Amino acid sequence: MNQVKKILRELIRTQYFAVLNTLGEGLPYSNLVSFAITDDLRLLIFVTDRNTRKFSNIRENSNISLLIDNRTNRPSDISQAIAVTVIGAAHEEEDKKNSLKDIFLARHPRLRQFVDNPNNAMILVAVSEYIIAGFDKTQRLVVS
Repeated sequence: MNQVKKILRELIRTQYFAVLNTLGEGLPYSNLVSFAITDDLRLLIFVTDRNTRKFSNIRENSNISLLIDNRTNRPSDISQAIAVTVIGAAHEEEDKKNSLKDIFLARHPRLRQFVDNPNNAMILVAVSEYIIAGFDKTQRLVVS
């Protein structure tokens, strides 16, 4: 496995939340979401209430980004912190009775009731690119 994928997999393994960035009515909007990613790194999964700005923004414009980082808010972050920007297209997965739900719940078992709520939507992000940035360099992983 190349170094970029190794760094990415370690970050994904240790971080449970991402900042979701959407655009709606011409304005940027950010939210914190729990996420899971498939083993092949092609899909990112999160769940949200359909009655939210983030959901309406995704329906209006499916192009989104997410930021996942490992900051500790300590001076060592200058040499050790990394942030990954995930770029992709998001859409609602209509069938919550599939393996993607299982992947999400394996990572977030305490969210089962939230996932099973009929008012909530499972969102799939078809990842096109990961941009891994530290203080001294940036690396890209294009998902094909």
